Amino acid sequence: MSVSFVIEAESRSDEGKGASRRLRRQGKIPAIIYGGGEAPQSLTLDHNAMLHLLENEAAYSSILTVNIDGKPSRAVLRDIQRHAFKPKLLHVDLLRVSDDDVIHMNVPLHFVGEDVAPGVKSGGLMTHNLTEIEVVCAAKDLPEFIEVDVSGMGPNSVLHLSDLQLPEGVRSAELMQGEGHDQPVVAIHSKGGAEAEEAGEEAEAGEE
Repeated sequence: MSVSFVIEAESRSDEGKGASRRLRRQGKIPAIIYGGGEAPQSLTLDHNAMLHLLENEAAYSSILTVNIDGKPSRAVLRDIQRHAFKPKLLHVDLLRVSDDDVIHMNVPLHFVGEDVAPGVKSGGLMTHNLTEIEVVCAAKDLPEFIEVDVSGMGPNSVLHLSDLQLPEGVRSAELMQGEGHDQPVVAIHSKGGAEAEEAGEEAEAGEE
C-alpha cells in the first residue's frame, strides 16, 4: 500500500554556517528546494519529524508533499547530509517535480521467494549483488520498490538487470548505457559447485 509523505517546512532568509548552527540548536535543520523552473528556496525543517520520516524506506523513492508556509509543493529527496557518528541530520536537498518530469532515482529491490527457490532448498547460498537500482521514469511512474521474484532460481543460477520485471514506463539507467552493463542482481551458488571450483583451483596451483 502506498504511503503519503508530508514535510512541513518554513521559508527562511538567514544564510550561512552561523544561522545553520542556530537552527540545529533549536531542533531544526536547514534545507533547500530547487528545480521545477523556480528559483531555489531555503527552508527550515523540524529535525525529529524529518528523522522519523526517513525511517521509512519508501520515503527515499517517493514523491513527497512539501508544505512551505502552508503552500504545497511536490518534490523528491536529492541529498541528505548526516552527522558522521551521531543520529543527526545536518541538511536536506529537495528537487521539485511535476508528474511528467523525467527523473533519475535509486529504488530499492525487494526479494521474494527465497525460501522456496530450488537452489536454496538444495543447500545453495543466495547472494545479493545489488539491493537497489537507478531507474529513469516520469515522476508519476516512480515505484517505491521493485519486486524481484527468485522463487524459480536453481543451483548456480543468476538473475541480471535485464531479467527484472520493471513497471511500465520505468527503465534501468544502467541498461540504457548499452552492452556490457547488464549487471548480476542475485545469484545462487551451490555448495558442491563452490567446493569443486576451489578444488580445481588448488589442483591448477599444484601443477604449476
